[in-house]
Amino acid sequence: MVRTVPGRTDRVVVVGAGLAGLATALRLRGAGREVTVVERAGGPGGRAGRIERDGYALDTGPSVFTAPEVVAETLAAVGERLEDRLELRRLETGYRAQFADGTHLDVHADPEAFAAEVAALCGPGEAEALRRYLADLADLYRLQLTTFIDRNLDSPLDLLGPELMTLARRGGFGRLSTHVGRYFADDRLRRLFSFQALYAGVSPFRAIAAYAVIAQLDIGAGVWHPVGGIGAVPRALAAAAADAGVTFRYGTAVDELELRGDRVSGVVLDGDERLPADAVVVTTDAPHALVPGLRGPRRPVYSPSCVALHLGVRAELPDQAHHTISFGHSWRQVFDELTRDGRPMSDPSLLISMPSRSDRSLAPDSADGKHCQVLSVVAPTPNLDRRSGGNPDLDWATLGPRYREELLAVLETRGLTGVSGAIEVEHMDTPATWAAQGMAAGTPFALAHTFGQTGPFRPATLPRRGPENVVLAGSSVQPGVGVPMVLISGRLAAERITGPVAR
Repeated sequence: MVRTVPGRTDRVVVVGAGLAGLATALRLRGAGREVTVVERAGGPGGRAGRIERDGYALDTGPSVFTAPEVVAETLAAVGERLEDRLELRRLETGYRAQFADGTHLDVHADPEAFAAEVAALCGPGEAEALRRYLADLADLYRLQLTTFIDRNLDSPLDLLGPELMTLARRGGFGRLSTHVGRYFADDRLRRLFSFQALYAGVSPFRAIAAYAVIAQLDIGAGVWHPVGGIGAVPRALAAAAADAGVTFRYGTAVDELELRGDRVSGVVLDGDERLPADAVVVTTDAPHALVPGLRGPRRPVYSPSCVALHLGVRAELPDQAHHTISFGHSWRQVFDELTRDGRPMSDPSLLISMPSRSDRSLAPDSADGKHCQVLSVVAPTPNLDRRSGGNPDLDWATLGPRYREELLAVLETRGLTGVSGAIEVEHMDTPATWAAQGMAAGTPFALAHTFGQTGPFRPATLPRRGPENVVLAGSSVQPGVGVPMVLISGRLAAERITGPVAR
């Protein structure tokens, strides 16, 4: 039996208008609750930030969008249809994998077209292995979704059942790198299907094989682009919530939660205004800093951080894909650098996104009629927590400008010729700026998905310590990191208040 908030829950205050907070608000409003969302920024989005300048629209948060069905289900909670709020375009090429030997592989949405690419590059045997692996990923995802991801877990005992035995029998608790290696002999394919472990904050050589399912979301099921950029997603959710009767208080910080006995009775805002509350949902990265009596994780392990460089460039940069995974020569070594040695990658693998290839609303045209481009480059770096293999001694105020120059030089050598001299707009985030935004250990990827911070071992949406009517949502709680996961966390948080809702 899943625990829920006892007593009256008619009036709910949600702290934070990021994706988790918006998903929670929509679910609660759909269940008839009176909902107020308090957000310190001037608009919705949270980590899904946005900068608009000189005709360029830069998304400064997530750059890869998958699992649109989760957004559709969230909007459906208030009777809305996704297609009425958001225009999505499926990318025919979800990724271009660019390898250090000069070869590349386009990951097509059509599995047979993808297999043909693999056959041409790696041989027919690897193409057959790909077909088997994609089928295995789909089965693994179906197995894990309802049992391990899309449900509230209060105890490891909640997992006992035939699904757990099936996952164990299929090697789900072995190492991801070993699991992928059983299918593919070509090192390029091994990298392509294991780099996603970094999304979970763990090296592929340490991640459990169950996290192979991340590749199902972006390779197996495909990648989409929201017209207007990723920032269009929180804007659509917030608009639907407002139309359904959710109240938003933007530009307002929460000073404290007012405690009466075992319950929070109100939320005190800056300026000493008080909002009465029967329940509160907190979506901040370190909720224990706000919630009285709540303890943070005892021995937290945080994900690596990143440097994210966002550019508006006066250049067409032809022959580029919407998303490119640019692999360096090194592989195991760079994960040791990130998670053990506390230093930036010496031979970086990068996620390069150019959404203006698919959406011309994001960048202007130059005076001579050429298409300018929006470009985001994400380079994993150590976080600021020494216990997590990070390095708090890195002086990003000094290192940041040098690292920017190094990244631009790498881009030039990897095919983005001329980008350095064409920059018109730019924004860069480092572990220091993430920390200044309140993100623990200076990482936007929250707690790593180590075995001890996965499933029932990850902080629950309804803590056992602290006020009985405070619920948590977001990246640092179940089910975890990533756009689909934080939207699901909103559903799980809402169900702690309303009780389980039919799926």
